[in-house]
Amino acid sequence: MAKPIFTGDAVMAVSRREFLKASVATSVAAGSLSWFGASEVFGADTVVIPSASHWGPFKAVVKKGVLVGMQPLPGIDAMPTKMLTEGLISRVYHKSRVKYPMVRKSYLANPMGDTKPHLRGKEPFVRVTWEEILALTANAILTTAEKNGNEALFSSSYGGWSHAGLLRPQVLQGRLFGLIGGHSVTTGDYSGGASQISLPHIIGDMEVYSPQTAWEVIAEHTEVVVWIGCDPWKNNRIEYTVADHQMFPRWKQIKERGVKFISINPQYTPTDNALGSEWVKIIPNTDTALFLAMAYHVYTTGKYDKAYLGKYTVGFDKFLPYLLGKDADGTPPKTPEWAAKITGIPAQRIVELAELFASKRTQFAGAWSLQRAHHGEMTHWAIINFAAMLGKIGKPGEGVGFSWHYGGGGMPQSTKAMPVGLSQGRNPVKARCPASRISEMLMNPGKKYTRDGAVHTYPDARLIYNAGNNFMSHQQNTNELIRAMNKQVHTVINQDPWWCASSRFADIVLPATSALERPDISSGGTYSNDKIYAMRQVIQPFGESLDDFEIFSRLGELMGVGYQFTEGQTVMQILENAYKNAETKVPFAEFWEKGIVHLEVPEKMRQWVRHGDFYTDPVKSPLHTKSGKIELYCDEIASFKVPDCPPIPKFLEPAEYLGNAKAGQVHVVSPHPFNRVHSQMAQADVRKYENVKGRQHVRISVEDAAANGIKSGDLVELYNERGALIAGAVVTDQIMKGVVSLEEGNWIQLDSRGRCNSGAINMITTSVASSGLSQATSANTCIASLKKCTDAEGENKAYDPPPVERSGKLALNVAGMKLVERAAKLKGVTMANMTPGEKLFYERCTLCHVPREPGDYTKKQWHGITQSMFPRAGLNDQEKDIVLKFLEANAKDAGPM
Repeated sequence: MAKPIFTGDAVMAVSRREFLKASVATSVAAGSLSWFGASEVFGADTVVIPSASHWGPFKAVVKKGVLVGMQPLPGIDAMPTKMLTEGLISRVYHKSRVKYPMVRKSYLANPMGDTKPHLRGKEPFVRVTWEEILALTANAILTTAEKNGNEALFSSSYGGWSHAGLLRPQVLQGRLFGLIGGHSVTTGDYSGGASQISLPHIIGDMEVYSPQTAWEVIAEHTEVVVWIGCDPWKNNRIEYTVADHQMFPRWKQIKERGVKFISINPQYTPTDNALGSEWVKIIPNTDTALFLAMAYHVYTTGKYDKAYLGKYTVGFDKFLPYLLGKDADGTPPKTPEWAAKITGIPAQRIVELAELFASKRTQFAGAWSLQRAHHGEMTHWAIINFAAMLGKIGKPGEGVGFSWHYGGGGMPQSTKAMPVGLSQGRNPVKARCPASRISEMLMNPGKKYTRDGAVHTYPDARLIYNAGNNFMSHQQNTNELIRAMNKQVHTVINQDPWWCASSRFADIVLPATSALERPDISSGGTYSNDKIYAMRQVIQPFGESLDDFEIFSRLGELMGVGYQFTEGQTVMQILENAYKNAETKVPFAEFWEKGIVHLEVPEKMRQWVRHGDFYTDPVKSPLHTKSGKIELYCDEIASFKVPDCPPIPKFLEPAEYLGNAKAGQVHVVSPHPFNRVHSQMAQADVRKYENVKGRQHVRISVEDAAANGIKSGDLVELYNERGALIAGAVVTDQIMKGVVSLEEGNWIQLDSRGRCNSGAINMITTSVASSGLSQATSANTCIASLKKCTDAEGENKAYDPPPVERSGKLALNVAGMKLVERAAKLKGVTMANMTPGEKLFYERCTLCHVPREPGDYTKKQWHGITQSMFPRAGLNDQEKDIVLKFLEANAKDAGPM
């Protein structure tokens, strides 16, 4: 179907056919027609197209070009969710779609001058043509680089969660910017930002992104599973690739085997309800104290495994004095009585737990949320030290795992090579900003900071390019971010299908297609990799939106690197070449028609144990730590001399928690949503199942509700010195007194007093770093006041589009901008001058986030990290060896070349 075209004076009206299609779509979505049976028969005007998403695989039912529903894949998706069956349709046709290229009014009036940044998020947008907006975008990029250097171009594009395929926008953006001299990028992530830095030193891998022990091993050997903030029943509803929910029936089978579940958490979770967990209430941010006290108890009662400590660990002699109150820091012994005052768990209960875990085959399952806190590095480390003292790590059905709640953790791994997409390529600019420190960077350009023992410098960012990521909802302390952007950033470019917060606060908005409007390929199971899915295009692009590949291709053409960007390939050629890398004998044409290919899982992987090879033979299969063993005390972290991150796990009082809160304040935890992927689906119809009066619901204890005169269905206000928000109350006995739970990911709508009328949590979260070791987020360290809200200013308008004005012809002389000539001076690079290992690394191993720099880790750490990386990168043994040699030659401890 031809796309709408542009005239000189104004954008032509959308064709009658397009208008009717949009009207039909709106009617279909409003009627909630969405889920058809697998045996449903359709008329000749209806086609069924196989596709896939973060929310699951499906067959799209398309009638006369309009998506009218979904069909399940029997035997493939074990538990289709409402996000798939209802949410996908309602959001793809939602009024919040960005239909046309848009520029903020004041920015368009004076693109290179005073753009009135303080009006971001407040004033109308102006509709322009693709030719005009791409020229404005390219000119802004080149002008910024010419004036301030390529470091001034900052990419907040992050994570690739915009869709499940290979051609994710942050990869494509990195590829384009690498060809014009590079850009500053984020490093690390929000999800596991603290532990991905600390745990390679402690246990030899990031762990937060590692496969877990095969579920059959748990079913056969485990007696107790301990959820520590962990909620796989909720979080495994989605995946980074395609969620087919295979662990859900397996968890039920594990329960039927008689396994006991214990949940250490301030709230009772969907997992706890599904599996009947025994609930141990704990004050948020105090898990470290609990595990230290249990370690103290098993040591002083002789219930620890001395032989295991001697064979598999180092540093116990330096950890023990802290437990016994003999450390130089002067803190008391870490007795159960000491921990009881901190955690809120009675001392006798702490003793009971310690003795239960010591006497039973126990699997500890720690959540990522534990380390998204002030001093978050300490929590997973304390769990590891306790489990090591009990001699459990590496034994069948026992030990530690920090990814049970993600990626189908527990499903056996196919170990097969998977499809790979375009290379992101090398970034000539090395300036980086930790993912959660964007506001800090903008407020302090040129400031030095430490991360993983190295000193870095914040870039002087003047332009933000954001594709496929809602950074305005992601970033903590929203008001601080807005102030920083207004002070420092001249141009904000957002590439997205929707008017999310990042679009509303941008200067230039490039309408991207949704995942349903483009072809791609993905895999089933982030860890299992046992299926390959065709993400076939289901409907034509909405409005005038273009897919990310097309947008970056056109920008590349304008700047003279179009062919280098595409390498002369179409999207379908790229996907077919990507598929050829996979270990399957099914021809591409057959795969594309059927929509799915299954990969065989080796029988031995059904008995795979996390850290099992290390336990079996620690000499032959050492951990990739400096010592080759579990480091209860870490010499390497000690050598960094980070003031707020000691070389053993200690309980360090958070900047704010219930232990230092004022009377009446509550601790606000912000878990992953039940019916969203972060901010995706926030505007979809599935919000009706949980929202209260159109706003994010907040779980409040019976006691706190009574103390504040609140009942379920009331609007409430949460506020502190950072900001305020309005949410809808759900009063429940499944959360402890003093704690409220508000899911992250809401879009932003500010009222006249600056309160978020939508309930976006980051209006009140702190931007304090976890520590100087990781510079990670501390979003779950948040204290606020709570009250009933009686003065809300109207309904939540976060999901309404902004006012839009049409423009006349812009006075743009694209030829006179000399974009190609100027881009050529920015020292672009190509893939041609890379070594084979370098090319493979940037091509295969950099699809999740921005590329990790080889110098970020030591040789040993790379050997540990690549054990989880290589299976997802689809490398054969020869390619693995080539990449490892490249990484070793450029590692942190490689020495002078």
